[in-house]
Amino acid sequence: MTTLLVDQMTVRRDGERITVHIPMALKVRGGRKEVILPDELLPENSPARKSATQEPLVIALARAHRWRKLLESGHYHSIGDLARAINMDNSYVARLLNLTLLAPDIVMAILEGREPSGLSLSLLMKNIPLDWVEQRERLGFTEKT
Repeated sequence: MTTLLVDQMTVRRDGERITVHIPMALKVRGGRKEVILPDELLPENSPARKSATQEPLVIALARAHRWRKLLESGHYHSIGDLARAINMDNSYVARLLNLTLLAPDIVMAILEGREPSGLSLSLLMKNIPLDWVEQRERLGFTEKT
């Protein structure tokens, strides 16, 4: 049996059988599975080193906070006024505005691409609890992600 250790990868040969072990994680994003490799295995300037954020989640968070600011500043007097101005459905705007109630650590995890596997915009928009502990439990975050 011959074993070769390269960084965190191992290549093991046992007779005619070769086993390659590469430390990685699988994460579901946008309905697809992604392979996540440790940064140590990626070249210095690799675009894969940057955490892959889910663009739809980031855009939704940005919109929600922008819309909330427009409402709080008095630019629009109601969600209905805002929805008409941006040509969107009232209920969609209201559900998206609920994203502004997410716990700060959940927001940061989403912005940094550290959200739990399988987290989607549709899941985020379904009756988010106001309690941050309940949010973490329901959305699959550990105590402090």
